[in-house]
Amino acid sequence: MKKIMAIVAHPDDEIIGVGGTLAKHVANGDNVFVLILGEGKSSRLKEYQLLNNETKNIILKETEKALSIIGIKEYKCLEFPDNRFDTLPLLDIIKTVSGYIKINEPEIIYTHHFGDLNIDHRITFESVIISSRTIESSFVKEIYLFETLSSTEMSGSVPQRYFIPNYFIKINDYLEKKLEAMKAYISEVREFPHPRSIEAIKYNALLWGSKNNTTAMEAFYCFRKID
Repeated sequence: MKKIMAIVAHPDDEIIGVGGTLAKHVANGDNVFVLILGEGKSSRLKEYQLLNNETKNIILKETEKALSIIGIKEYKCLEFPDNRFDTLPLLDIIKTVSGYIKINEPEIIYTHHFGDLNIDHRITFESVIISSRTIESSFVKEIYLFETLSSTEMSGSVPQRYFIPNYFIKINDYLEKKLEAMKAYISEVREFPHPRSIEAIKYNALLWGSKNNTTAMEAFYCFRKID
């Protein structure tokens, strides 16, 4: 049994980016923990304010249902302000992430790609990499960066920020679970051709699969692998 962590910025990122792989880990008997740092909705308000209880409950119910579909029981949802991670002291975010990493001692971590357009995604990546340095978290043997549709591909023609995957995980048997889990995020799903639509998420998995002569895959950039 392996210890796995997915550390993401917003509710639904864990399903879009790595949902099929997490479902596969669960099926293989691995211990999976999901850490969601931000509340994911306040940036849509005209002016920033704390979310009301009704909105918070919607977020929690959608997240709970989505994670239960792929079989995850252990998770934590925090409430960092949406698309405003850069207004917080980076050290505070790092200490938060580091604390959960030390408690869970994962062998494998999945998190956002460093080139994402979304500021919260980039800060999440940076916090994870700093928190999992081998000098203090030697138990972290592998770190994989995933794409987040509607963010990763929107970063523009900047070669240093391209998502160039070099590691692929077959999710033929878990694609339907991934899509069903995404449907649980009713407030986040959009109509096709939006990249955060059910169809786009499915087609993306099928495309990566086809490129590797199989049905469906999730793609990653391997940031660290220590044998």
